[in-house]
Parts: sequence; C-alpha cells; structure tokens
Amino acid sequence: MSEFVVETLEKTLETFIPDAELKEVKRILYGKELKKLILPQKVVEAAQEREFDLQGYVFEAAPEQLRTPRIVRVGLIQNKIILPTDAPVLNQITALHKRVSEIVEVAAFCGVNIVCFQEAWTMPFAFCTREKEPWTEFAESAEDGFTTRFCQELAKKYNMVVVSPILERDEIHGGTLWNTAVVVSNTGQFLGKSRKNHIPRVGDFNESTYYMEGNTGHRVFQTQFGRIAVNICYGRHHPLNWFMYSINGAEIIFNPSATVGAVSEPMWSVEARNAAIANHCFTCAINRVGTEYFKNEFTSGNGKKAHHEFGHFYGSSYVAAPDGSRSPGLSRTHDGLLVAEIDLNLNRQTADKWNFKVS
Repeated sequence: MSEFVVETLEKTLETFIPDAELKEVKRILYGKELKKLILPQKVVEAAQEREFDLQGYVFEAAPEQLRTPRIVRVGLIQNKIILPTDAPVLNQITALHKRVSEIVEVAAFCGVNIVCFQEAWTMPFAFCTREKEPWTEFAESAEDGFTTRFCQELAKKYNMVVVSPILERDEIHGGTLWNTAVVVSNTGQFLGKSRKNHIPRVGDFNESTYYMEGNTGHRVFQTQFGRIAVNICYGRHHPLNWFMYSINGAEIIFNPSATVGAVSEPMWSVEARNAAIANHCFTCAINRVGTEYFKNEFTSGNGKKAHHEFGHFYGSSYVAAPDGSRSPGLSRTHDGLLVAEIDLNLNRQTADKWNFKVS
C-alpha cells in the first residue's frame, strides 16, 4: 500500500469535491443515485461494536402492470484473516467461522436472503507461496465438510441462502483439490457446488500448483429468492464466462475474489459492472481485505526480491445492476457487510430496452 491510505474512493470524493459538483460526479461514476437502505439502529450499533463497515442500498425497478416486484436482499461479506498464518490450521478456520458468524448475524437482522463470502474464506490466500504444507490441510469436502456443516446451520437459523467459497478436497476422485463455491439453501440443504473456471498464471503466481480449472461448467442454482451463479475470482476477467452464467439463466452472479491492488485494482470497479450491463443481470463483487504475512519468503515473478506478503487485499466489495448503476464500495482496509435490496424485475426491463445479448 502507498503511504497515503484511501479508505474508500467515495470518502475521498466527498472530502475534496465541492457539494455542488459531487452529485454530478457520482452520477457519472456510478449511474443513477441509489437510495440508502434504512437499517434499524440496533443493526448499526452491532456493526460498530463488532468493528466492521456496514452499508446498505436499494436498487429499484419500474412498477409493472402484470408482475409484482421481486425483491431480494443480498449480503456481501469481506474480512481479514484473524490469526497469524502460522497458527494451527483448525484454530485459523474456527476463528474465521466465529468472525463471519458475527457478521452473518447482523446480515440476518438486515433481512438478507442470500449471503456470499469471499474466495477461500476459511484460510489465508496462501496460493502465492507455492508451498503445499500446511495450506492443503485447509481443504474440505464440499458436501459434508466442517465448513459446509457450519454454513448449513447458519442457513437454517437465519432462513438464508449461503454461498461459501472454499478449498475443496474431492475424496471421491483421488483427493483432488479444487477452488469451489458451495451453495446451501435457506433450509440448510446442500444445493450444489461450482468450481473456478479460470486459473491465474501470472509470473510465479500459478494457482495450478494446487488445483486446475474447474469441471462444473457454468452452473446456475434455483433458490427460493432467485437464480444465482458463482463466477469465482479470475473468471471476472473473461467476458464469456459471465455470459454463459447469464445464458444459463442466472439473475444474480456472485464474484467472490481475493485480489491485490498492484495487480487488479484499476480493473476492479469496471469488470463486474460491465458484466451486469452486458448480461442484463445483477453482479456482486466481493474481495477480501488486509495484508497477509507468511513465514517463508517467496517470489512473484515481477523482478523484485523475495518477500513475505502477496500485497494488500483492497476489499471495495460492491453490487452492480443491469441498468449501469452500482453501489459505492465497502472499505479498502476494514471488514465489511454490504446489503443491497434489489428488484429482479430490473433484469428483464433492461433487457427489453437494450437487448444486448441478442442484438
């Protein structure tokens, strides 16, 4: 990170741009102005006590004569790791379960119907190290692993669909590792899993040291609250990846990620938003936050000396709509929960107007 730390782009704009110009600047950057979601005071206080950024916004659609509004609340959670990366594996997982459960409880108070966590949320993002131990020990069964059972309990308790991206150990097929998102229904049932379609190979950073491209295609999951898909991390750089999830019927596409500023931040605010516009659907971009220190040095193929950190994960999670509007981003430096109330009718309304996918 640079010496000057930007907490959020929005705060910087509000600090330095005169009020008379600010509204127009935000319109140009973010599209139509979104209403802020009115949250109970106890929810605001809970977020403050638990030390995470809480924001809420409303994406409205025009009223229709024959269809009632299809209102869904989605929750995006970004967080730092809790314990040092050399702490015992189970302790690290348990600490992250505890932290995320604190935020999910607040999401439930906010009326969230679908919650999505960041990529590989139960572990440090250690794939930059190219070491196998202890990082492969974080891998779990997608169907009945420790973390999936934890998410099933959350889902049943709060009547909430849970999207849980983990490092998967596929014991049925030789213990193969995959980068996988598990989807749990609001009744606590295992709905299925979606594996990462595209793997980064950038300099020395090569995730195929651990797992290869997924073999689940572009799955869409029918939930009580709409049809959802999960385009994990690097897949956001591939327009046809988003397109295939949309063609298969996704109304909301989640993009759980783990990406650092030097690599991708200039692209971050563009890609998921562009995908929402091009595919007439809502997109939800989630990124972890913080800087993770590893005991052993590693290189990154960038000509620099070996180092202990991959870089700063800049958070900035946001939701984008098919009409080009988007929410402000969460903090670049702190844990956060973004709640978005969306009307899925906006997807078809925008498609009828622009017709991008078939024109």
